[in-house]
Amino acid sequence: MVIKSHLHFVEKIIEEDIKNGFHREKIKFRFPPEPNGHLHIGHIKAICLNFELGKKYKSPVHLRFDDTNPIGEEKNFIESIKKDILFLGFKWDSECYASDYFQQLYEWAIKLIKKSKAYVDDQPQSIIKFQRKTPFEKGIISLYRKRSVDENLYLFEKMKSGIFQEGSCVLRAKINMNSSNMNMRDPIMYRIILRKKHHKTKNKWCIYPTYDWTHGQCDYIEQISHSLCSLEFENRRPLYNWYLDQICDSNSEKIRPKQIEFSRLNLSNTITSKRKIQYLIEKKIIQSWNDPRILTISGLRRKGYTPTALKNFVRQIGVTKRNNIIDVSFLEFCIREHLNKIAPRVMVVLRPIKLIIDNYSINYTEWIKAENNPEYPNSGYRKVPFSKFLYIEKDDFLEKEQINFFRLCIGKEVRLKNAYIIKANYIIKNSKGEIKEIHCTYDPKSKSGKKRKIEEKRRIKSTLHWVSIKHSFSVEINLYYSLFLKKNPDIDFHQCINPKSIDKITGYAEPDLKKAKKGNHFQFQRIGYFYVEKVSEKKIIFNQTASIKNKWKKN
Repeated sequence: MVIKSHLHFVEKIIEEDIKNGFHREKIKFRFPPEPNGHLHIGHIKAICLNFELGKKYKSPVHLRFDDTNPIGEEKNFIESIKKDILFLGFKWDSECYASDYFQQLYEWAIKLIKKSKAYVDDQPQSIIKFQRKTPFEKGIISLYRKRSVDENLYLFEKMKSGIFQEGSCVLRAKINMNSSNMNMRDPIMYRIILRKKHHKTKNKWCIYPTYDWTHGQCDYIEQISHSLCSLEFENRRPLYNWYLDQICDSNSEKIRPKQIEFSRLNLSNTITSKRKIQYLIEKKIIQSWNDPRILTISGLRRKGYTPTALKNFVRQIGVTKRNNIIDVSFLEFCIREHLNKIAPRVMVVLRPIKLIIDNYSINYTEWIKAENNPEYPNSGYRKVPFSKFLYIEKDDFLEKEQINFFRLCIGKEVRLKNAYIIKANYIIKNSKGEIKEIHCTYDPKSKSGKKRKIEEKRRIKSTLHWVSIKHSFSVEINLYYSLFLKKNPDIDFHQCINPKSIDKITGYAEPDLKKAKKGNHFQFQRIGYFYVEKVSEKKIIFNQTASIKNKWKKN
């Protein structure tokens, strides 16, 4: 019998390393975010992969901030990143920064210069970019590539001392200007940045290492065994290894890190580029990094997404080497599936129209038993007030019946959720011709909880939610729609922005919702799932998490 392996390819690589003699106790992982924005949905995959591997192998996981560029980096982004990781239910073993190793990186850069494997280039970066050409043609060697070791050491020291102007020169690795891999064509190791103070080192440094020069060396310093990156870094692996070749001591017992790439998490109908999100904020298209219309972790949290749903989403997608685009409806399916199990059902009318039951006593209020969550029997029941004057949804009524409309019409019967069967008899309109009131009669013998044969005999095809007007209270509700009108907005995102991506309305809720607390989840029956963002003496604000309708279809 062949037993099918449930290991993903990264686990298989690690298991193979252990099989070949790598000590399990030396396995170590890291998550290295840049503190220049909030984490997004794609980072969840990397977070889960690293931290869950750490848990599986009982190995440390470092949270290392890649703070090599002070422009755009802020302390509040560091705090938001830590908050997001904790929200997902993970804890790091140590907190470190690339800037912790600036001195060591500088000394290694000196080592490369002395080995004639790095040089100072005075050309503008635009010229350097032009000279690197394309993978299909030879690059143009810089005139400064032949500088002597002493001259390069002298110039690099002046770069470090702040003698040169920003952009006047850079330190480049001397590798191969004819390599088909563009990353190997004398990449930049250091650039001068003077106009921004570093959040940690302040004004100590005038030169800052690039990501490529920093990444592998930090992994080596921290003794990371398996350095997990998204697939876009696959063609940088030769450079990662070349840099390690220059600093690693072959006689040392230190671990040489291994870079492994996995596919990114790409979703339809959204963007995750920090630069593009910053554009949306600056143009006031969205409010902030935690706007619920974008898929940052903080935005998803405000929208009501749970750690369980987000981790289930990532796990079901899996860890592969193949890039693809996941439909955003699958993400919504995952949160809907989780909230369906845990969210209490309540009745809220979003766009009310008045309904009057003519044969119901004006002086009588009936408290009807309603189940909180049929998916969770132990959730119990609540009492909902029923009276003569109700609100129902405006869209649940048509004056004249139409094909495939099974809700309330004149002369037609429907059931009111947890209550009675009613029949619409006539309407009253205002001076503008708009429906002001729907007048109905109810069947006292049709109360919910009794035998359902009555619906079958009378062909009752629809059940409507409602609230008692005198017992209801107003709530503020934010309804969210896709921020972009295209499935793949990445290229021309600023030209396909949905002008109606948010709808702020006032709804009317059953009185039991007055107990709601910030952070609670609810299912508004027949509408969707909602999250309590704010509770005060004056108002309760709900954010829509997902609609009730499932749009995801498994292929």
